[in-house]
Amino acid sequence: MYRIRQIWLVAMANFRRWRKNPQIWLAFALGFIVCFLLSDKVLVFAKEHDTIVQILEPFIWTFGDATSILVISLLLLLLFADMPNLGNEVPLFLVRINRKVWLLGQILYLVLATMGFMCFILLSTCVLAGARAYTANLWSDTAAILGYSSIGEKIAVPAFVKVLELSFPYTCMIHIFGLMAGYSVLMASLILYLNLWKGNGGMVGGIIFSGFGFLMNPEFIAKILHLSQEQRKTANIIFGWISPLNHATYYMHNFGYDNLPKLWVSYVFFALGSLFLFGLSIWKIRNYSFDFTGTQK
Repeated sequence: MYRIRQIWLVAMANFRRWRKNPQIWLAFALGFIVCFLLSDKVLVFAKEHDTIVQILEPFIWTFGDATSILVISLLLLLLFADMPNLGNEVPLFLVRINRKVWLLGQILYLVLATMGFMCFILLSTCVLAGARAYTANLWSDTAAILGYSSIGEKIAVPAFVKVLELSFPYTCMIHIFGLMAGYSVLMASLILYLNLWKGNGGMVGGIIFSGFGFLMNPEFIAKILHLSQEQRKTANIIFGWISPLNHATYYMHNFGYDNLPKLWVSYVFFALGSLFLFGLSIWKIRNYSFDFTGTQK
């Protein structure tokens, strides 16, 4: 219990730095702006056609798409670019606790901060839905129109029929939230390890990781290589398995009639990937050379 308390104190010390860190405030401000820009099309459509939405639908339609998940995950670079945090309190921590415990505190902070940011994104879309939303666990007429007609494609809203037919709003939201969080934690764990390994290499690694996900988008590959319809189906399955970003995309999963990964496979993929990188970080911290520039004023 004493070790757990030490890990918790290290994590809370990182959260206390948020008050005076404009980088953190900028990440949350940009997150809200992105939510507004991406969900506005759905809400404007509902207002123009005098329909209402289920309160979770702006989140579901906005972040059920790979591009939107990619944009939000990039904001995590602002949160974790300087991981591990080497503030004024770190020398004291390292005198009283060992390096492994201190790094476990950093990892706990990383996971909690990621989950907190994802909760903020979810809450932002619910707030933006405003008075035109209801809370029942049923899809709205707005969702039906967007999913079963070509209107959703015209206004670039990713409303997918199989999502409507095979799930309910709250279940769908939980899975989209979990997939986004898994993808974000995996990217944050990569940033942490690369910063421990190559100084400030985490930012570059995060950008490359995101770029890989974008390049492995089946639609992007199909346009570049001019693939036929049959080849597109094959590419969709292959890149659905190997791309972390596709694992984070809800509709890119097996719902009973294709060979895409199942939801539990993606959860295991993110969990094992994150644990592997956390393990590398714990191994690397043994020989990490601390540079406490933050102690100078």
